[in-house]
Amino acid sequence: MTAVVVVLVRPKPSPCGQPPHPPPPTWQHGGVTAARHSTLFSRVPGSSPYSAPPSGADAVLEGLDPEQREVATALHGPVCVLAGAGTGKTRAITHRIAYGVRAGILQPSSVLAVTFTNRAAGEMRGRLRQLGAAGVQARTFHSAALRQLQYFWPKAIGGSLPKIVDRKVQIVADAAAACRIRLDRNELRDVTAEIEWSKVTQTVPADYAAAAAKTGREAPRDPAEIAQLYAAYEDLKRERGVIDFEDVLLLTVGILQDRHDIAEEVRAQYQHFVVDEYQDVSPLQQRLLELWLGDRDNLCVVGDASQTIYSFTGATPDHLLDFRIRHPGATVVKLVRDYRSTPQVVHLANGLLAQARGRAAEHRLELVSQRDPGPEPVYTEYADEPTEAEGAARRIRDLLADG
Repeated sequence: MTAVVVVLVRPKPSPCGQPPHPPPPTWQHGGVTAARHSTLFSRVPGSSPYSAPPSGADAVLEGLDPEQREVATALHGPVCVLAGAGTGKTRAITHRIAYGVRAGILQPSSVLAVTFTNRAAGEMRGRLRQLGAAGVQARTFHSAALRQLQYFWPKAIGGSLPKIVDRKVQIVADAAAACRIRLDRNELRDVTAEIEWSKVTQTVPADYAAAAAKTGREAPRDPAEIAQLYAAYEDLKRERGVIDFEDVLLLTVGILQDRHDIAEEVRAQYQHFVVDEYQDVSPLQQRLLELWLGDRDNLCVVGDASQTIYSFTGATPDHLLDFRIRHPGATVVKLVRDYRSTPQVVHLANGLLAQARGRAAEHRLELVSQRDPGPEPVYTEYADEPTEAEGAARRIRDLLADG
């Protein structure tokens, strides 16, 4: 265990309906703690929490296609959205959240939407504000976990959270020097990637060789050497009092597993979850999500097994493909109307995916273009990647020159 700066965020005064005594600090976003205050969505005594939406909520549904509308109005229980590229999945899930908020079914401060990049999270927050759902938290797994870790570290561990290293490559290089193992630049990068893979799959150094063999992973060096470097890397971090980004998730998971009081405080704050790009969730991120949820099932996941791009980092589409096994009563909606590409491009993509094999291929989506016909795709072969890059750049220049 190691130790970053602890930030306690106190709620800002409420312009109206402020309680006589301010609520305790919240680790969320400085808003009202949803589990303890219900004044955000006051209801007539005895009315159902799921009564008809107030005037204005239905306006959020305007412009959605039938499947997107089905996503937006599926507000209860587990929901799985299988969405192909260009089918408007972000539009569907942001309208879903906004519809729930404006209908009085979801409280903004109780919703956590998880995306995979800070840029995507920022775009989602912007869309939600435009739709009248300001206050909803949209964060990456790491950002949400870090916020919680900073707040709960003094209570769970004591002291201040350790500094987070921006780049772990230098510590890996120092570990290699300590082990008297020579690594060139490419090997250093590859070993660092193996350490990251090990941590997100919750594999300790002693188990690395067996785990790599079991998953058919091609180790860049002798597995025993990588395990040695991994162990030395962890030792150096402890000596220097620093943690890495994978540790942010690991430590948050550890605290939520060991401290039930803290886990319950987190669950009291967040009661509804939305996870985008669910096909790229790692085992560690899935474990964190399970701890956030507890025994509840107010979860909406969005993904496409054919778009898994982070397998090399430990991500797996199995969580998406097994969603209905874990949640037998889940609502499943497929988005297949492609608004991005012409029929010719969509036809080509469907044909390529039809040739894929494996479990993800068995669950592929057949997309249908919604655009007017365009030119047929042109095929060009290149000898290597640099030549391909030059050819693509040249073609882009020509197209720009032609207007």
